[in-house]
Amino acid sequence: MPQELTTIARPYAEAVFARADETGKLDEWAETLEFLAAVAGHEAVADIIANPAADHDRKVALLLSIGEGRLSEEAQNLVRLLVENDRLAVLPDIASLYQQMKSEHDGAIDVEVVSAYALKPELEKELAAALKQKLGKEVHISSRKDPSLIGGVKIRAGDMVIDGSVAGALSQLANELGI
Repeated sequence: MPQELTTIARPYAEAVFARADETGKLDEWAETLEFLAAVAGHEAVADIIANPAADHDRKVALLLSIGEGRLSEEAQNLVRLLVENDRLAVLPDIASLYQQMKSEHDGAIDVEVVSAYALKPELEKELAAALKQKLGKEVHISSRKDPSLIGGVKIRAGDMVIDGSVAGALSQLANELGI
């Protein structure tokens, strides 16, 4: 997630998390934000959100009608606030930051593993066990493939990044050689 979007999304995610924690509705809000992020990310809805000619009332009506029966009064107020401040586009980032806060609150950490080749489930389990022992937290792994790494893996857990990729090693060697 780009740093600018994270900076914009963080206050919203923190406010929603604080309210969810206060009311004991952490799971409900996680589902709500995931739903809203999926709606905002849908191509047709994203086009309307990004369209400066679409007025705020139309955007609110669209999202509330899509979420009819699924959105609490507070969630509807969040939608109105995001529309009013032209922040609907950061809904996926708000949902992601909220999920990180929730995982941390629950004593878990979300870990992203990027590898040159698809990871086998057994290897993911071994990696999760090793990271759980190192970090002392429950680990939720999401993995994706990036052939540009050439080989190895890159692991991101919160602020910690472990770059064990061939591309990372080559880059470090090039820096040391001044290339």
